[in-house]
Amino acid sequence: MQILVLGGTQFLGRHVVTAALERGHDVATFTRGTSGLPAPGARALHGDRDDPAALPRALADWAPDAVVDTSARTRAAARNAAAALGGVSRYAFVSSLNAYRGWPPGPVGPEDDEPTWDTEDDDYGPVKAFAEREIGAVVGPGFLTARAGLVVGPYDYVHRLGWWLERIARGGRVVVPAEGVAQPIALVDARDLAGWLVDGVEQGRGGAVNATGPAGMTTLGGLLDCCREVTGGDATWVPVPEAELLAAGVEPWIHLPMWLPAETARTAWDVDTTRARALGLPSRPLRETVADTWAWQPGDRRPVYSPMGLPRPGLPAELEADLLRRS
Repeated sequence: MQILVLGGTQFLGRHVVTAALERGHDVATFTRGTSGLPAPGARALHGDRDDPAALPRALADWAPDAVVDTSARTRAAARNAAAALGGVSRYAFVSSLNAYRGWPPGPVGPEDDEPTWDTEDDDYGPVKAFAEREIGAVVGPGFLTARAGLVVGPYDYVHRLGWWLERIARGGRVVVPAEGVAQPIALVDARDLAGWLVDGVEQGRGGAVNATGPAGMTTLGGLLDCCREVTGGDATWVPVPEAELLAAGVEPWIHLPMWLPAETARTAWDVDTTRARALGLPSRPLRETVADTWAWQPGDRRPVYSPMGLPRPGLPAELEADLLRRS
């Protein structure tokens, strides 16, 4: 099968390319060519998805049988993909839980019961929901929408798990959210999601799927303990109450990655993944994901960050020092 991966040189897309190549498919990536090369064995096609002529030009001599789309971040990108690839009958689109109008804080029930955004603004969630509708309308029954949650693993340049690994490896006293360590979280390894997306286009699956780990698979504290075990650090946790963190200017999810305030966390991690489990989305052991991420991180422990407009994660040193002095 000829599989076009929109994206394919950074994180999730890189793993999609690897999975497809390992199964013997003919793979091409379509990117702007600014963030690296695809895996050896894949052909590299270049262009800007916001340019309506770019995809038709790139595909003039190579027609895909299926598409895995990891990168639609604008309405123009979605419209152009729909115009150029509407004849493809197998298309897996990586959307987000943010496509739901009520998430966060959630909870998120079965996919068909939850409304998605239908506004015209260009925020992340509404754009993802628009892309689902725009591309799905032309592809038809073989359009698979993977509404992804927290994706982690090797080549994660967003660096949320990576920051915790780095900080815990340095050891010493580490600020953790007092109420947050017990909050349940769910995540999916990019390699599991990637292989499942390739399965999807191979089998012609369609429909929307909440593509994240099973609810309650671990807690934030359990994840941090796993990071300490993997890195071999001597870190000790310094629990700081949520009220003190917020009063000091600590930004949830940004300064302490994966931490959400209790009122949001109470329902945000409650996502129905019954359909994902029925369709075979795997969930490898947490320790394997953490260990492989740590093994991948470059020797200087400072990966290149993704050009997604996201703020750099992690607790600033001066803010951490101030919180530790008070505790």
